[in-house]
Amino acid sequence: MQTDPVVTSEALVAAAVSALDDIKARDVCVMDVRKLSSLFDTVIVASADSARQTKALARHVQEKVRALGGHVLGVEGEESGEWVLVDLGDVVVHVLQPAVRDYYNLEELWGGRRPLPSRAAAGRHPGAEARP
Repeated sequence: MQTDPVVTSEALVAAAVSALDDIKARDVCVMDVRKLSSLFDTVIVASADSARQTKALARHVQEKVRALGGHVLGVEGEESGEWVLVDLGDVVVHVLQPAVRDYYNLEELWGGRRPLPSRAAAGRHPGAEARP
């Protein structure tokens, strides 16, 4: 499944991760789910400290993908800002507040590493690149 013949899944992932890093998302986890789902290739999960930051991160992901020439197929959850999903076709981005992320544990569902609780290690989890 390809969102746009010009924009590859890898380019979408790179743009989304870059956008998340720009606005200081925490505990970014990128998971290849091609063996688990035929609907999309990659799931990205990230944490935000507030509803305002959650919404800002989701908007910035959309802006970066559009600037790249990609398409945003849908966005859910912007009203509350607790959990915002950005559907990029081959890539799905989840931006959640820590309590919601801990409750739903998407990493376990999709076979990725579960980060340490949000209070621990200044937001870092095993295998993640340390961030200031």
